[in-house]
Parts: sequence; structure tokens; C-alpha cells
Amino acid sequence: MPFRPEGPPRPWGKVAVVGVGLIGGSLCLSWRRRDLVREVWGVDRSPEVLEEARRRGAVDRATLDLGEGVAGAELVVLATPVETILRIGEEELPRVLSPNALVTDVGSTKGEICRRLSRALAGRGVFIGGHPLAGSEDQGIAAAHPHLFENAVFVLTPSEGTPEGALRDLAALVSTTGAEVVFMDPDLHDRVVAMVSHLPQMVAVALVNAVERASEAIPGLMDMAAGGFRDTTRITSSPPDIWKDILLTNREAALEALALFRENLGRIEEAVRLGNGKAIFEEFSRARETRARLPRRPKGLIPPSFDIGVSVPDRPGIIYQVTGILAREGMNIRDIEILRLREGEGGALRLGFSSEEEREKALSLLSQAGYEVRRR
Repeated sequence: MPFRPEGPPRPWGKVAVVGVGLIGGSLCLSWRRRDLVREVWGVDRSPEVLEEARRRGAVDRATLDLGEGVAGAELVVLATPVETILRIGEEELPRVLSPNALVTDVGSTKGEICRRLSRALAGRGVFIGGHPLAGSEDQGIAAAHPHLFENAVFVLTPSEGTPEGALRDLAALVSTTGAEVVFMDPDLHDRVVAMVSHLPQMVAVALVNAVERASEAIPGLMDMAAGGFRDTTRITSSPPDIWKDILLTNREAALEALALFRENLGRIEEAVRLGNGKAIFEEFSRARETRARLPRRPKGLIPPSFDIGVSVPDRPGIIYQVTGILAREGMNIRDIEILRLREGEGGALRLGFSSEEEREKALSLLSQAGYEVRRR
């Protein structure tokens, strides 16, 4: 069940965020907009990242030194890749953590992190695993945003013996970002994300690599891989090093997901091989019906893309005119693609936005300007 705060969250003193990238930076920006945290410190290995965090107002103080950053902190957030979370949490944090401090993380896997860090920090601090189910194709502090977690699920994974008060305090603070906080067992979390997050990523990677390999023997193949192929494989833009850590720390659940996928793919393969139209129809129908039942959550494990298609005439400056209408209203286009454009005939553009609200506003503005617009 989602967490519901009982009254206003308590005020916090010093909060240290280790790793001021997309997720860590967005947490900093969100908490600094409120009066609940007295002081937000950013810790990172890159001076340039810390300078950008200071420039954007994400942190009150910034340092390259972990000890200085976490000294006296009531809460420490480890917002680095998974393997770095494990290394810092086991090797470095126990030496510098203030007594009774609360530690959490934002790693995409939880079982191994929770077991190892709870053991490493025992007697020094309290560890509660965390995983915000929000993100962006863009990475780093430059992409951080104070509203990144609005309407997103933020999973907290307490372990056996986690103090109830610490869990409630952390959940209340996290909920101020606009996220919906959910409590979940660490191992159950890993089985869930293996199916609905890690498996889609692995399938998309395999699909892109298969098409790339086939393109060696089929001229022009990659030139035709647009539209649906591009949308289906969008998540392969994620950094490879992050996924290496994720899959190696959630190996069993990832293998379980792959086996189940291989079984279902095998059924389709067999139906095609045997020319069994009835079986093909049933597999596709079942998938269509299942997808229609999915909850329409604005943010989940895979960041959605809110796209529109715009039919445009063939005339000089047409892309500038379309984007100018939106720019004058202060709207940001997250992604843009020319779907087709033929001389003398016109074509279509795909515009991507970060939220349903932005998409609806763009639809309204461009429709009023006389363009043929549709949701994608």
C-alpha cells in the first residue's frame, strides 16, 4: 500500500547527497525548494559537476571529500551507480558516518545492496534501501529537475529490524518530492523490476544488435528502422555501465525473466514456423488485452514519452514556425523527429514532451494555429 504521511514531515538538519547527477541532483533541487532541510550538501568526484550543482542552486555546500560531506549529516543519500553504492557503503562510509545517521540509496536493485550495507553499517547507522522509478534519457546534473519525481513511484525497501520511526521519517521526506512512496521487500522488488524494467532493456538491446548485425547483409536496413522501431528501442540510450551493474547485482531475477521471455518468444516462433495463424492471433490478442489493462501511471519504471504527430506543408521555415508557436508559450520540446518530408508534398513531424499536460497544451496550441495534430 502507498505510504500516507501523518501530519507534516519533521524538519531535517544536514542532508548529504553522494553523486549529484540526474537523480541525486533532482533530489537536491526538490528538497532545497522547501524549508524542511536546513542544509543540502553535494558530494561528487567531479569538480565540474559540483560547480554546475552550485550554479543551479541544487546544493548549499559542495565537496569532493566524502568525510567532509557526510560529517554531521542526519541523512546520507547514495546516488551513484550500483557498484559504487556498494563500494562506498561498505568500504568508506562506515569510517566517516556520524553515529545514528540514516542512510539510503537510489540504486535500481535492492536485495544485494540492502543485505551488504545493512551489515556494513550495523552499529553505526541505519540503512533503508530506496529506488525512485523515475528518470530521463538525459543524464547528469544538467538534466536534473525539481519535479522529476512528481507522480512517480518511489520504493523504499526496509529490512528486518528497520526502526519504524526512521522508515516513517524517510518516507515523509521523500514524499515531499511529489513521489508516491511504496514499501516493498528488497528481494520482491528485484523480481518485479527484473520483469518490467530489466527485461525490456535487455530485449531492446538484443533487438537493436540483431538489426545492426542483419544490416551487414541487407543494404538499406538501418535507413528503414524508424518510427515504431525507434520508439521500441528508445531505452537503449541508457548508459551501458549502469546496466552492467544492475544486471550483475540482480543476476538470478534477470535470468528468470529472460527464461520466461524465451519461452514466450518460442511459442510465437513455433506458430510462425508451423503456419499456425490461430496461435499467432491468440498470442497477439492476449498481449494487446494485457497491455490495455496496464495502469495509466504518468511515471513508472520506464520513462514515458508523450508524443504528437504534426502534419506540415512543404515550405521554407516550417519547422521553425511550428516550434516557434510552442517556444513563445515557454514550452520545451524534449525530442523532435522528421518522420517524412517530400518536396512539394509536405510531411510530418514527431514532437516529444515530458508530461501529458505539456502534450495536451501542444495539441491545443498547434490545432488553434491550423495544423493537423494527433496524439502518438
